Amino acid sequence: MKNNKIQIFVIGAMGVVVFVLVFFGIVLTRNAGKSKKTINTESAAKVIERYVKNIGPRQAEVIKSPVELANSRVDELPDIDTNEITVQPNTILYAEIFATSEKCGPGRDGWINEMAKKFNNAGYEVKGEPVSVMIRSVASGLGMDYISTGKYVPDGYTPSNDFWSKMLIADGVQMETVSDRLVDNTAGILLSKDTHKRLVEKYGSINLKTIVEATANGEFAMGYTNPYASATGLNFLISTLQTYNVQDPLSSDAVEGFQSFQSNVPFVAYTTLQMRDAAETGTLDGFVMEYQTYINDSELVRKYEFTPFGFLHTNPLYTTSETEETKKEILRQFAQFCQTEENQKLAKEYGFNVDLNYTVEQREVDGTTLLNAQELWKKEKDSGKPILAVFVADVSGSMDGEPLNSLKTSLINGMQYINTTNYVGLVSYSDEVVINVPVGQFNLNQQSAFKGAVESLSASGGTATFDGIIVATDMLLAAKEQYPDAKLMMFVLSDGETNRGYSLKDIQEPIDALNIPIYTIGYNADIPALESISAINEAASINADSDDVVYKLKNLFNSSL
Repeated sequence: MKNNKIQIFVIGAMGVVVFVLVFFGIVLTRNAGKSKKTINTESAAKVIERYVKNIGPRQAEVIKSPVELANSRVDELPDIDTNEITVQPNTILYAEIFATSEKCGPGRDGWINEMAKKFNNAGYEVKGEPVSVMIRSVASGLGMDYISTGKYVPDGYTPSNDFWSKMLIADGVQMETVSDRLVDNTAGILLSKDTHKRLVEKYGSINLKTIVEATANGEFAMGYTNPYASATGLNFLISTLQTYNVQDPLSSDAVEGFQSFQSNVPFVAYTTLQMRDAAETGTLDGFVMEYQTYINDSELVRKYEFTPFGFLHTNPLYTTSETEETKKEILRQFAQFCQTEENQKLAKEYGFNVDLNYTVEQREVDGTTLLNAQELWKKEKDSGKPILAVFVADVSGSMDGEPLNSLKTSLINGMQYINTTNYVGLVSYSDEVVINVPVGQFNLNQQSAFKGAVESLSASGGTATFDGIIVATDMLLAAKEQYPDAKLMMFVLSDGETNRGYSLKDIQEPIDALNIPIYTIGYNADIPALESISAINEAASINADSDDVVYKLKNLFNSSL
C-alpha cells in the first residue's frame, strides 16, 4: 500500500513537472521569430483591450445630416487682429505690410522691424505729408489667403519667396512688384551629423537629388512642413518634383518618383516646432529650414549640417492694383531704404545675405503649376496608403457654451479638407465614452453620419479624457486589421481637463508602443496637459481660440489627412 502511494506521488510529481515544462515552453516559444517591436505592440494592444472592457463604451444611434460641399474660404480665416502688429506707424498716412516671422519676430528674427522703426523716424514724406509703415506678422500662406479671398488686403505683402505672388496672379488677383528682393535667405535641409557623414561616404557629395534618392531608398527619415502654409515646405515640394522631371514636375514619372519618396517620409509637420521636436527625439534624421533660422540657433548648428536646396528666398515686396498711389509710393521708399548698403550689411548680422556658394539648378515655375503641385501633394502625400483617423470630442460640462460651439464649427468646416479615400470615426466622452461614428471610408455617406453626430453633441458631466483616447485606440487597431498598411492617427478636441477614468500614466506606454500620433486641439484649454498627450509621439498641439481654430484645423487636416 505504501509502495502504491509512493508510485502515485511520483507519477503526480512527474505530471506537474511535465505541465510546468510545457507551460514554460509555450511561454518561451510563443514569441519565437517575432521582433521586439511586434511583441511590444501586441502587449500594448492587449492592455488597450483590457481597458476597453472596463470602460464599456456605448454605441450611439447614427444620425445623418445633409453635407454642404461648398464653403466660404473667407469665414474660415481668423480675424486679422489675431496677427500681431510688430511695428506701429507714427504718422496719419502710412502703409501696412504683411511680413513673415523670420523678418518680424523677436531678437535675431527682427530685421524688418528694425528697418521699419528706422524708416519711421527718418522723416520720409509723400507729397509733403509725413509717412511711415506698419508691420504685421503674417505667414506667407496665410497672407495669400487673406489677399485672395479679399477678407483683408494689406498695402504691402512680403512673403519669404515669390511663389505666393505667382499663385495669387494665377488665382486672378492683380499683383504688382514693388521690389523683387528685400533681403536674401536660403532654404536648406538639416541633416544630423552622423547622417550627413554616412551619406557623404556613400554618395560623395550631398545635394537635393542625393537626399531625395536616399530618402526614397529608406536610408534615413526626412521631414518637411506643410506646403500650403510654409514657403520652405512649398519650395521643397516643387524642387523634389523637379528632381524627377525638371521640365514637367507634374508628369507621371515625377508623380511616381514622388510617391516613392513620400512613402519613406514619417509625416509632414504641421509646424516647424513639431518637426524640430521629432528630430530631437530621433524620429527624423533630416528636416527643412531656412538658413537664417539655422545659423541663429547654436544648438542646431552644433547638431546638424546645412545643405542648401531649391529656389532662393528673396523676400520680395508686393502690392495690389487696388492700393492707393500714395501708399504705393510709401512702399517704394521703404524698399529703397531697406536696400541701402548700410541696411543690407545690417541684415547680415541678422543671418540674411549669407553667400553659401550655392547655385540654383531648379527651373522657374508659374503660379498654376504651384497650385497644381499643392493639390497633387494633398492627393499623393500618403503614397496610396489609407489613413485611419478617429476624432475624440470632449463633451463634458466644462465644454458647455462657446468651447463646444467652436469645436462643432471647426470640425464641420474642416471636413472638406479630409481626403475621401481616408477612414474616419468619431468618439465623444464625458463621464462615459460614446462611439458616435464607427471608422469607415470618408465618402458622402460617412460624411453625412459624421456631420450629424457632430451637430448632435451636447455638453454635461465629468471628463474622462483618457477613456476616450483608449476607446479610439481600440477602434483604430480593429480597423488596421482590415488595412494593415494604413497610417493611424487621432485628434483629441478638449479643454484639457480630466477628472474621471484612466490617467496619462495609464495610457502613455501602450500609445507609445503602438506609435499612434495624438494631435490635440485645445478650446480655452489647459494647454500643457494637452501638450503632454501630443508629446507621446511627437504630434502637434494647437491652442485654438475661437477666432482662428477653423483655419488652424484646415492647415492641420491638409498636412495630416
